[in-house]
Amino acid sequence: MTEPLRIGNASGFYGDRFDAVREMLTGGPLDVLTGDYLAELTMLILGRGRLKDPRRGYASTFLRQWEENVHLARERGVRIVTNAGGLNPAGLADAVREVAQKAGLPVRVAHVEGDALPVPDGCLTANAYLGGAGIAACLRAGADIVVTGRVTDAALVTGPAAAHFGWGPDDLDALAGAVVAGHVLECGTQATGGNYAFFGEHDVRRPGFPLAEIHPDGSSVVTKHPGTGGVVDIGTVTAQLVYETVGARYAGPDVTARLDTVTLTQDGPDRVRIDGVRGEAPPATLKTGLTRLGGWRNEVVFVLTGLDVEAKARLVKDQFADALGRAGRVPAEVRWELARTDRPDAPTEETASALLRLVVRDQDAEAVGRAVSGAAVELALGSYPGFHVTAPPGKGAPYGVFEAGTVPADEVAHTAVLPDGRR
Repeated sequence: MTEPLRIGNASGFYGDRFDAVREMLTGGPLDVLTGDYLAELTMLILGRGRLKDPRRGYASTFLRQWEENVHLARERGVRIVTNAGGLNPAGLADAVREVAQKAGLPVRVAHVEGDALPVPDGCLTANAYLGGAGIAACLRAGADIVVTGRVTDAALVTGPAAAHFGWGPDDLDALAGAVVAGHVLECGTQATGGNYAFFGEHDVRRPGFPLAEIHPDGSSVVTKHPGTGGVVDIGTVTAQLVYETVGARYAGPDVTARLDTVTLTQDGPDRVRIDGVRGEAPPATLKTGLTRLGGWRNEVVFVLTGLDVEAKARLVKDQFADALGRAGRVPAEVRWELARTDRPDAPTEETASALLRLVVRDQDAEAVGRAVSGAAVELALGSYPGFHVTAPPGKGAPYGVFEAGTVPADEVAHTAVLPDGRR
């Protein structure tokens, strides 16, 4: 009987628990360790960083994790697959090689590129979501670590599984099973009790990261390392399975997974079996993501304490409108929201207070900057009784916009750059 391929996850987003890589490498046996760093917001962050330094554009946290754990990964024979390459997978691959060389370790590094698209005017980044074929090619060529740019989250699992079991593009059911397993793993501890509606039933103070035992037919068992926190049961797996999905057909570049064919079975403590998944051909298009700066925003939160909260809120709004009108710099968007966090006869000032939030947006940084912060500060001695704000108003900050689209798959040059440099 063929042993399952054990694929773990150590990151669900850029900023996830730093120690997770070490925890996963030392907590139990693994064949492959994956890390997902690329939310839509992350691409915008990396795009802004690349404007300051064209050599960057990747998730630098991963490089620090690699520096701390390269010896462990090599000692335990665990291959690493990560999309931390972001906008510069070749750059991160070079940095990974440099770390290994300094450590005196022979590490075969490969990367996947081709997801970068021509960036339209006004945008920061433009990328297609690639599948796992490039990852599989790198691993088949002997890579110890594979760095990618924008791939689908599930591709971090479909690629290693296809390479290990020899699946081709026509093995739709097996690929669909791996997509489902990858989707369960991709958000890290959300599969082990994190953000779970029934959290009170389990100890989720520090949930362990998940792993999947993938079988040759694409079926899998989702579990976690022994002794780690959280829980893996049908409820936690179901909650993650339906996360960010719409309808029965979960389309991706490798396969369209039929979520209405998934069968979940409790297979023992902290073990959920996934099988029965059927696959259909992938669409002829790839999802694309564009990011751009949408403009500038600022925020002020006024604290309204005690009686007459509604009247105090009206006074602040009227005073603010007058101040902005006098300054001649009214932002394009002005939004107020009153949160009645106060309660009658409250025993403390905090529980007797409501929050009045002002959010302004504009294409002009000046319109949401000093004009707004100055108007807020100048009310300090001339507004409602007990006037104060939660924090000193600032000068405003840029905000980002993400736009999804599609592009014909045959127009994207999905490229695996192998350890020996062949493309």
